[in-house]
Amino acid sequence: MLLLLGFFFTQIGAMSQLYQHAYYSGSATKLSQLPDDTTHEVAFAGRSNAGKSSAINTITGINSLARTSKTPGRTQMINFFHLDEQRALVDLPGYGYAKVPEQMKLKWQETLAKYLETRKTLRGLMIMMDIRHPLKDFDIQMLSWANKAQLPVHILLTKADKLKRGAAKAALLDVKKRLTELQLEASVQLFSSLNKSGRDEAINQLDQWFEVGTLVTQE
Repeated sequence: MLLLLGFFFTQIGAMSQLYQHAYYSGSATKLSQLPDDTTHEVAFAGRSNAGKSSAINTITGINSLARTSKTPGRTQMINFFHLDEQRALVDLPGYGYAKVPEQMKLKWQETLAKYLETRKTLRGLMIMMDIRHPLKDFDIQMLSWANKAQLPVHILLTKADKLKRGAAKAALLDVKKRLTELQLEASVQLFSSLNKSGRDEAINQLDQWFEVGTLVTQE
């Protein structure tokens, strides 16, 4: 029994260390600039003020990995953070920013849709939504694109610390109900970058998509 427990905690440690090894590996402003379609990728998406960069930093434990800004929508590139030679987190441009010309918004929407529908190495999509303002129009559009591409989606209801526990649980149930009503497929959880709640659950989902424990890591 003790040997089994020791193996279990060793595996858990190895899983968390994978994300701690994340490093910035490049950016793209258009699909033609993307790296070769050969790795396992999980994309992170969300409105510009949903705490996407903070969530990436919390999951990896590297506070300065994804740049956070007080100006929503400042980052308009597809950023890659490799975990090893076979796995990468992909930080998609924040959507819904107001100070960008409408033509540019439409161009980015087209780029995001094509990325989700055509990127062969994409294993899953994590969508960040402020728990106080979930399922806005473009959130629903992203979910629709992902479902159309048969891409698994996991929603992080960020800033859960802003609500009391009962209200947060009620918001979680409401989002699940609305997804059913909208006939959209996605799993959902509570998440807070401030107090790190929900981090382990998010990592567990990433581990499944990245096939941690089955995909051989190249040193």
